[in-house]
Amino acid sequence: MLAAELDQRGYAVIALWTEDVGENLGHLPQAAKGFPEKFLAEVTEQPTLALTAQKLREIAQAEPLAVMCGGETGVKMADALSEHMGLRGNTTQRGMANRRDKQVQQDAVKAAGMRSVRSVCGKDWTEVKAFTETEAFPIIVKPVESAGSDGVKLCHTPSEAKDHFHLLMNSQRKCGSQGAAVLLQEYLKGKEYIVDCVSRDGHHKTTLVWVYDRRPANGAGFVNFGQHCVPSDDPVAAQLIAYTVGCLDALRITNGATHTEVMMTETGPCLVEVNSRCHGAAGAWMPLARALTGYTQVDACVDAFLDGEAFDRLPDVPLEFLASGQVSSLISYHDGHVASTQFHKVRELPSVVFLEEHLHAGHRVEKTIDLFSLVGMCVMVHSDPGVLANDVQAIRQMENNGSLFVLSN
Repeated sequence: MLAAELDQRGYAVIALWTEDVGENLGHLPQAAKGFPEKFLAEVTEQPTLALTAQKLREIAQAEPLAVMCGGETGVKMADALSEHMGLRGNTTQRGMANRRDKQVQQDAVKAAGMRSVRSVCGKDWTEVKAFTETEAFPIIVKPVESAGSDGVKLCHTPSEAKDHFHLLMNSQRKCGSQGAAVLLQEYLKGKEYIVDCVSRDGHHKTTLVWVYDRRPANGAGFVNFGQHCVPSDDPVAAQLIAYTVGCLDALRITNGATHTEVMMTETGPCLVEVNSRCHGAAGAWMPLARALTGYTQVDACVDAFLDGEAFDRLPDVPLEFLASGQVSSLISYHDGHVASTQFHKVRELPSVVFLEEHLHAGHRVEKTIDLFSLVGMCVMVHSDPGVLANDVQAIRQMENNGSLFVLSN
């Protein structure tokens, strides 16, 4: 979606696919109109930063104006390459060569004197076993690098934690954490929020605060059923924004977009993770953000890198919302081969203004257990809260009876 916004503003865009990208190579949301055809070029990461930079300069036939992170698997490269090329970005010095690493994040926040998660990190079970003997269960076991709840599991016993630890160390992860360590953390009790920010030269601006609707489904503990926006003048939002800005400073993030997940616990905000890129979800949230505030985090991110005056004009926090709405994920409680889909039933609901389909005829559908197994995502906006509530209920009924798709015999 950054590429689409840059194209609209008249910039040429090169897609740089990193080694971390894995099976997400070539992934583009439906809403990224005109891409990949409009890319000036698509290149893969070269053996060294110098060679990668040289390749980009050769294609551009000039010095590139900016290096921007297009997704979670580009975080490390965006930081390192912008620093190498002397462009706006974030330092890799003082322990920040891999700010995707969740243990690095927690250590930095703790060192700054802020609430952080009790945790231990290791590549061998013997390195983390003691934590399971002292920490109250349940605990969280997850890869140090992940996105979309990939590999995250709530474990209720030491044996369950051990089994999942070994599964993660021996599995291919979807967002470039192959061979990386595994993190064991205390289970934070509370409500989880997202704070989306954009920074320029250390000035952090919040674009939206969201609250997750995460519930158990299909045996998984954290299926995301959607997310709602929280007004910035809400006392909880104000506390979350202040805490998040502190986390960004602790991680020495000075430029670009961030998508920070924070748990509001009984003792106040506690960091889950900072993602150094725009809000994901294939851009499905963007029409809602624009309806609520008149602009999006993607707009603000491009401003931060290429239009400082426009960035300065943006408010530090969102002003009064212009509409009401939410993002609703589409969940599957069934599995099998798909003969046809019936997403038109969702599109016909009065509050639905955008629908991203993740499932097509001929594909196999699995029961939803994480963001990667959602069958779709829709944006819902309406002036009447009652209509919105009825439409959400209609979607949940379609999910339960499996009427979003027809399975082949």
